[in-house]
Amino acid sequence: MPSTFTESTDPHCLRPGEADELLRGHPWRRFVALGDSVVEGMCEPTPGYPDVQWVDRVAAELTAVRPELAYRNLGRRGLRAHQVRATQLAPALAFAPDLALVVCGGNDAFHPAYDAEAVDAELTAMITALRDVGADVITVGMFDVSHSPAVPEHLRPGLGERMRRLSAHTAGLAERLNTIHVHLTDHPLTADPTLYSTDGRHGSARSDAIATAQTLRTLSRRHPGPVDHEVIATTRRRDGQ
Repeated sequence: MPSTFTESTDPHCLRPGEADELLRGHPWRRFVALGDSVVEGMCEPTPGYPDVQWVDRVAAELTAVRPELAYRNLGRRGLRAHQVRATQLAPALAFAPDLALVVCGGNDAFHPAYDAEAVDAELTAMITALRDVGADVITVGMFDVSHSPAVPEHLRPGLGERMRRLSAHTAGLAERLNTIHVHLTDHPLTADPTLYSTDGRHGSARSDAIATAQTLRTLSRRHPGPVDHEVIATTRRRDGQ
């Protein structure tokens, strides 16, 4: 069943003017995105929602606040985690980012032989390298695509278990490596069929709009914005940053 909402009426999307409020005063000037098709952008059109993929939307909102922001999207469909690191980490580092988004492992988790520790090692290598050059890193626990109506019923339990294991492992890495973590896996709509494309592997334009809202709200809790610097320092000491 199609969504009865449009982006302007969807309670899970950004309110008018909210993005500017969330990002006002953000410090980032160079944003790079690494990953698979989720990063490249494979969203399926949904009536009432702009046909603009998630990472491009995040970049556009960052640019609206800071017009000089440079953005590069390195995402390519079909890649496993080790391929993302092998082909994208070097150009990402050469870009000299101060903000990076890393999303991969989903293609690994689609296979029953998914090796969580091997994916963890690839993510750790990318996150650590980006942090070492001074970039804040965004990690993501994605929506659980096993709820897609296009996934055969007999495949859903195993796929769902692997997707949730990937999400849990990524959240653990985020805590250990101090990333900006966007957790979508337990979103109230994760089982809503309108969030998924008809290919059983990707999301809809609605899911990208919702993911954008969650990403900006998470970013807003990390950047200082136009507030007193003593308050910032106190908050960072409290959070162990």
